[in-house]
Amino acid sequence: MDLRELLSEFKNDNIDIEEALDKLKKLPYEDLGYANIDHHRQIRNGYPEVIYCEGKNDEQIIGIIEKMYEKGSNILGTRCRLETYEKIKSIYDNCEYDKTCKILKINNHPIENKGKGKILVVTGGTSDIPVADEVYHTAKFLGNDVGRIYDVGVAGIHRLLYRTEELQSARVIVVVAGMEGALPSVVGGLVDVPVIAVPTSVGYGANFNGLSALLTMLNSCASGISVVNIDNGFGAGYLASMINKLD
Repeated sequence: MDLRELLSEFKNDNIDIEEALDKLKKLPYEDLGYANIDHHRQIRNGYPEVIYCEGKNDEQIIGIIEKMYEKGSNILGTRCRLETYEKIKSIYDNCEYDKTCKILKINNHPIENKGKGKILVVTGGTSDIPVADEVYHTAKFLGNDVGRIYDVGVAGIHRLLYRTEELQSARVIVVVAGMEGALPSVVGGLVDVPVIAVPTSVGYGANFNGLSALLTMLNSCASGISVVNIDNGFGAGYLASMINKLD
């Protein structure tokens, strides 16, 4: 129940003042001992809290989901283990999972598309798809029209140039690449919209687990490019959604 629903329920005498006060106490955050769930984030930021599953045990993740589910929130979990998903699916049958990017989703209500245009996710290679799909599912979950152009890296640049018209029709572009990380610079030189660059840890030894791609993207000569952390598809999808909803 969000704040508007709560006030409406109280106004219509569907709940008494004590029950309303009890619910209001839990609006800012709810202390579970191992986690403080920020129920107020939807009101402040327009998006509910997202669960980063890596490093949490199954009981902790399920406990957080239970409390968010009670509030009627749509739930997104990133870096979720398959075994964890299977346990959650046995409790919540509307739970969905993507094995490629390890994203878990539970939709308590339909997602309204509030984006002003299209977000396009582009990868250098097929090996970048797990991170790119994290971008894709995050942006979709947050209410956006999202498209994908995969495996169009600079080693065969004609593949990218063939899609120039589609690139130029997007409102925000997220470019996901490993190796030397040159693709965002090329895309940035072809379009007049914001480009979010995501370095991946894909590459051989001197790639330093994505550090070389990160430094290339930070030093891009193309204007209008922002860079998120290595393999941070969620952060890129979230930022792209915020940009896409601006007037």
